[in-house]
Amino acid sequence: MASNEGAETSAAPGADIDWNAEAATFDEEPDHGLRDPVVREAWAARLEAWLPPHPGDLLDLGCGTGSLSLLASEQGHRVTGVDLSPPMVARARAKLAGRDAVFLTGDAAQPPVGEQLFDAVLVRHVLWTLPDPARTLRHWRGLLRPGGRLVLVEGVWGTTSLVGIPADRLTALLTPLARDVRVERLSDDTRLWGRQVEDERYAVVAVP
Repeated sequence: MASNEGAETSAAPGADIDWNAEAATFDEEPDHGLRDPVVREAWAARLEAWLPPHPGDLLDLGCGTGSLSLLASEQGHRVTGVDLSPPMVARARAKLAGRDAVFLTGDAAQPPVGEQLFDAVLVRHVLWTLPDPARTLRHWRGLLRPGGRLVLVEGVWGTTSLVGIPADRLTALLTPLARDVRVERLSDDTRLWGRQVEDERYAVVAVP
């Protein structure tokens, strides 16, 4: 299983990548490290639109090195991040040192958060790597407080061999779980990726 976040690299991504080894260079991708002010601003604007309007408790699953967690924290949210890779978690902790954020090593499908509930669950490029997406979505829904939301950023990547989860499949899986499911296409916004992309990239905001 992938380190959860960052499966959108230019080569066809795979669940067998050694994310522990990738941690040292992970932030070099424009949409991972968000070091370019234009890319960073683009993701910050999207998060502000997707996440609850008032500061709350956010669960960032497959958080990688914590770049999206940092943006959410800067917008006032209290962040719990989970990633399968200890080196990724270490970098996320360093990136958000001194902020209201906690990072845990664990499986995004079954995050080690006990009985804690959240106002939003944010997941980027993770669901497609998991063996039972329907079951995982049901579990994530159960982690939400009343009025909470799932924010899922996914896509379909590759050239000769496509991998990922199409938007229509994801919305079909969410329909029994949410009263409001909104899809937002992301492929055409080059500011998010730091370059032009040809594959399918999108976000789904689902409110049970």
